[in-house]
Amino acid sequence: TPPEEAYQTEQYQIIADVLSGKTLVIRTLDAGGDKPIRYLPMPHEDNPALGLRGVRTSLWRPDLLRTQLRAVLSVNPPQQCRVMLPMITSAAEIRAVRGLLAEVSLELGREARMPLGIMVETPAAALIADSLAAEADFLSIGSNDLTQYTLAMDRGHPQLAVQLDGLHPAVLRLIAATAEGARGCNRRVSVCGGLASDPFAVPILIGLGALGLSAVPSMIPELKALIRRLSTETCRTLARRALEQESAAAVRALSAQVIG
Repeated sequence: TPPEEAYQTEQYQIIADVLSGKTLVIRTLDAGGDKPIRYLPMPHEDNPALGLRGVRTSLWRPDLLRTQLRAVLSVNPPQQCRVMLPMITSAAEIRAVRGLLAEVSLELGREARMPLGIMVETPAAALIADSLAAEADFLSIGSNDLTQYTLAMDRGHPQLAVQLDGLHPAVLRLIAATAEGARGCNRRVSVCGGLASDPFAVPILIGLGALGLSAVPSMIPELKALIRRLSTETCRTLARRALEQESAAAVRALSAQVIG
C-alpha cells in the first residue's frame, strides 16, 4: 500500500532532525521502468524504460504526488527542505508540479516558496538545460540513467552492462551542455549516480562545472582528499581534453595521468 501522509512526514522529519538544519533534498516518487512498486500496478508497456517513469508516473497519479508534497511541506522548519523531480524532459512538467506545489502550500497555509529542482537523466533534458533551468531552482545530473539513455544500452543487460561507462565522451558532452545551460540561469548543478563516486570522473566533473557530488558514504573521505590536491584550472584543462577523446577508456587514461 502507498505510504500515508503522516508516515511520510514522520520519516522525513527524522532525517531533517538528524541533519540539524542542513539542506534536505527529497526526490519525488521515482517508480516505473526498473523500479516497480507493488501498490502501483502499471499498464502493460512493451518498453518500460521509455514509458511511465519518474515524474511521468507522478503526473499520471497526481494523488500520490499530492500526498508526498503535503508530507514534505509539513516538515519543520519548512525552509530546510527542497523537492527534486526525476526524469524531467520538458519545462511543462516542471510547471505542472510547481502548480500542484503551490496548491498544496495554500492548503497547508505555508507561504514559504520551496525550491524545486530537477534530475537531468536524458539527452533531451541535457540539450534543453537552459530552458529547464529557467523553470527549476537547481539541477542534478543522474549519471546512471543519462549514460544508459545516451549509449542506448540497458544497464541491467548481462552482456552490455560492462560497456556502460559514464566517462564516454558523448555523456561528458551532455554533462557539459547541462552545466552551461544552468550557468546561464545562475543555477547550481550537482551530479549523482556512479560517476559522482568515481575518482577518475570527479576532476572532470568539477572541470565541467559540477558544484556538488552525491557520493556513496564509503568514498567520501577518498574523494575529499583527491579534491584537495586539485586546482580548478587543472580540472578545467582535463575536462576540455576529455571532451576530445574517442572513448571512455581514453578518458580514464587521461584522468589517471592527473590523479596519479
